[in-house]
Amino acid sequence: MTNVLLLSFLPSGSEWIIIAVIILLLFGGKKIPELMRGLGKGVKSFKEGVNEAKEEISKAKDEIDEPVESKK
Repeated sequence: MTNVLLLSFLPSGSEWIIIAVIILLLFGGKKIPELMRGLGKGVKSFKEGVNEAKEEISKAKDEIDEPVESKK
């Protein structure tokens, strides 16, 4: 039920074209590659941050489990 509600608010095909035209008019053709490059770098750094957080959580979990296993 909630998935159907969420999908109803997403733009359809023609709305995406209108959004793309508005972005093109606002930023111009020369700025869009720079914006996309910046967006790509942002996504990459976000993924690296998530992976680092996962590694730190895994290390902390291993440190917590380690003394328990050595006492057995």
